[in-house]
Amino acid sequence: MPARNRTLKIGDIKVSCGNCSLTELCLPHGMDGPDIEKLDQIVKRQQPFQPGQHVFRAGDKSRSLFAVRSGALKSYCTTEDGDEQVLGFTLPGELVGLDGMSDGSYASSSVVLETTSICELPYDLLEDLCHSLVGLNRQMMRVVSKEITADQGMLLLLGKRNAEERLAAFLLSLSSRYKSRGLSTTEFNLPMSRQDIGNYLGLAIETVSRLFASFQKDQLLKVNRRQVVLVDMPRLRGMVEGCSGRKI
Repeated sequence: MPARNRTLKIGDIKVSCGNCSLTELCLPHGMDGPDIEKLDQIVKRQQPFQPGQHVFRAGDKSRSLFAVRSGALKSYCTTEDGDEQVLGFTLPGELVGLDGMSDGSYASSSVVLETTSICELPYDLLEDLCHSLVGLNRQMMRVVSKEITADQGMLLLLGKRNAEERLAAFLLSLSSRYKSRGLSTTEFNLPMSRQDIGNYLGLAIETVSRLFASFQKDQLLKVNRRQVVLVDMPRLRGMVEGCSGRKI
């Protein structure tokens, strides 16, 4: 990690776990004031990362978990053939680096998609706090559970859905994640490229571009480069729920 890291305490800065707008999404969720202060004391807040910078790379020695305050990250791995496989995208209030907690090194890489602010939580200090703070331990279990659920959902997405359903499900997932941040559910910016979306969904970039054009023609959405407006949410949901039988 860059040498620019420094540990900040409450009172030294304006941004802290206690007054962060993402508290309900991140690790402090469900914790009371004194416990949040204890968590805040171990957090390292870094200078913003710029697009293309790596938070960590696969194989790096793992020391910390990272929480995104603003911006977006892409997680990926490299296949034996040297090809990139996108594993997911991390938005504000979400964590990355869980895959480094088991064997001492990160299994994937995390790269910045747009200017991103990050909180770093050293594993050893976080583990000690989890032993003493029931609320933090409970939230860590929720985070791991959400990761497992997301992985299962991705397997279903790739295994059972056609191209149109995959893109619709992806856009609805982003809509839901932005909603939990108090942002618009129907109008948002895509921090990832069409190529990244296609890689993640198992589709060619040409297919993704064609689908966006087709969805726009069918008045399901409006798109201007990376700015998307979901015009007909019920129809998008119908495309996805018709396949799975589950509501989104």
